Amino acid sequence: MIGPDNEQLGVISLSKARELAEQQQLDLVEVSPTATPPVCRIMDYGKFKYQQSKKQQESRKKQAHVEVKEIKLRPKTDDHDLMFKVKHVRRFLEEGNKAKVTLVFRGREITHMDIGRAVIQRFAAELEDIAIIETQPRVDGRNMYMIVAPKIKK
Repeated sequence: MIGPDNEQLGVISLSKARELAEQQQLDLVEVSPTATPPVCRIMDYGKFKYQQSKKQQESRKKQAHVEVKEIKLRPKTDDHDLMFKVKHVRRFLEEGNKAKVTLVFRGREITHMDIGRAVIQRFAAELEDIAIIETQPRVDGRNMYMIVAPKIKK
């Protein structure tokens, strides 16, 4: 048995423990039911639950939330349009987000995988100063995609 001020009260019967808790207008909480004998504590359970939820909220607040933003390309995307999309991905990466670069093949373009791979490799080369390739270019159906993440700043 543990008292409200974290002092050890020793082994006490259940009825005596309930009586002590009622005298102090607190709750009797079973802390370790598997121990022999079970360990109980006298505490304000409502206050304890409130403090626990506040700690969880605080820890969630400090976590970094990373989004994955997607940008789509085609094998025939012009140089200027490609650089425009590189600029967008740079902005995503600077904000701390990841970016999924998807290259969409339409119709017979799928037969020219080498052109698509060259476009996506060029895209990666433009971003190599601020990004790392998290997932190498992969083909999934009619799409080729890669995921880039911001480099970790030291």
